[in-house]
Amino acid sequence: MNIEGVRNSGILMHISSLPSEYGIGDLGPEAYAFARTLASTGAKLWQWLPLGPTGYGNSPYAARSTFAGNELLLSPDLLCRDGYLEKEDLIHPEFSDEKVDFERVIAWKLPLVKKAAASFLKQNRRRKAYRDYLAREAHWLEDYALFMVLYEKYQDARWHTLWDHGEGYRDEKVINSLKKEKAAEIEIWYALQYLFDAQLDELHLYTKSLGLRTIGDIPIFVGADSADAWAHLDLLKTDSEGHYSAVSGVPPDNFSATGQLWGNPVYDWKKHEETGFIWWKQRIERLLHMTDILRIDHFRGFDAYYEIPAGAKTAEHGKWKKSPGKKLFDIIKRDMGELPIIAEDLGLMTDGVKRLRDSNHLPGMKIAMFGFSRDAKGDFNPDDDFLPMNYTRSFVAYTGTHDNDTTRHWFDTLSDDDKHMVREYLACDDREAVWALIRAVMFSNADTAIIPMQDILELGGEARMNYPSTCNDRNWTWRMKSEAFDDYRVSRFRHLVRLTGRDGLTADERAAK
Repeated sequence: MNIEGVRNSGILMHISSLPSEYGIGDLGPEAYAFARTLASTGAKLWQWLPLGPTGYGNSPYAARSTFAGNELLLSPDLLCRDGYLEKEDLIHPEFSDEKVDFERVIAWKLPLVKKAAASFLKQNRRRKAYRDYLAREAHWLEDYALFMVLYEKYQDARWHTLWDHGEGYRDEKVINSLKKEKAAEIEIWYALQYLFDAQLDELHLYTKSLGLRTIGDIPIFVGADSADAWAHLDLLKTDSEGHYSAVSGVPPDNFSATGQLWGNPVYDWKKHEETGFIWWKQRIERLLHMTDILRIDHFRGFDAYYEIPAGAKTAEHGKWKKSPGKKLFDIIKRDMGELPIIAEDLGLMTDGVKRLRDSNHLPGMKIAMFGFSRDAKGDFNPDDDFLPMNYTRSFVAYTGTHDNDTTRHWFDTLSDDDKHMVREYLACDDREAVWALIRAVMFSNADTAIIPMQDILELGGEARMNYPSTCNDRNWTWRMKSEAFDDYRVSRFRHLVRLTGRDGLTADERAAK
């Protein structure tokens, strides 16, 4: 990850979870305020979830496009500052400051940002920067914009079942006709993406000025109802009629007893090889424009992926299939050099996955919550790889991730015997369990430690970000209240950053400072 012998730390806090009066966090003033507060702790990393436009279930891991930005994250305040909205446009309904109500936010905000896009086009349609952007991003932007026009026409993105066949399966004459007929609507989506990039670039420059680096996230698979699948069906496994023949997931694991049935289509890796993995190179290049470092979700799938027959109800009866991960990363390294990538290597690990990770010098991940296991006799197992004292340097360590419970609720719901085991290991009482686990992760040998914001705030189960293998109105909705990251929590985290030397500096740099 290009951290060359320094110890780093940071916070996992998605943009949508930031405070905002507009019902969802955005790229505006609160993002800048959070960046300043994070930088004041001495930590150098700010981790986000995927930034793509969310689809069914509002999951960032099931985006409408892997290349596009989520239009709902646009800042109304910045659009007003730049002259694309008036102050009167920002009058809004009452929104919860604890949860994102996606239905209400979409109903109010999407027309608002489209109005801003129309205003932008009136002022800037001929502007060179805008035309250059359209040319540079045409390889994905044109498909995405037309896809979104059709999505709104049908009020559903299931192009493979609900759209007219010529539109869903991209008949050339139909598509060319649509591009002419819907040109004005298509350009609104172009403008929205340009504005997203402009706001994100501005924030990105600001975080760099503070000495921060951002960590983005790239799901290994694309959504079944995404623009990516619609535009590149040839890169996915399908049957003779063009329907998905298999979907992705993982077998039973720590997160789910029946496995996780993601439902994403799986890749036709042979076709990817034939193209020289050009789609993957474009994807990684695009996302590394958005952020400084990339976490690849389900890295294990580059060695072998779990293929489940289309139509299966659970993930229990899938099969592992080999992937050409070595060829892919050899070509990426040849054409793009060593890249700052974190490999999410949780779940069933094999020697092949470890070789792929280590041969490309990619740090893996450790989750402290997973470390409190028992041996065959039922006693505490001090050899568990996920215990903080057993981490080696080439890892990014977390108390938990977006898929875990919060540390507070995880601890509170343990059995009495397991609570005792955790208390003994962390040398703490129940009240201090959260910060004791944070401390253990920060004092571990892992080069990088990332703490979810919910744990910094010591929040309970109401703040959990996601329940894997479920689709409900609790997932992806948590928002931090304004002023929650207060002086007490800032100073407490700053103290740990200082004690553990996790300020992203070498010893010489720290001494000079």
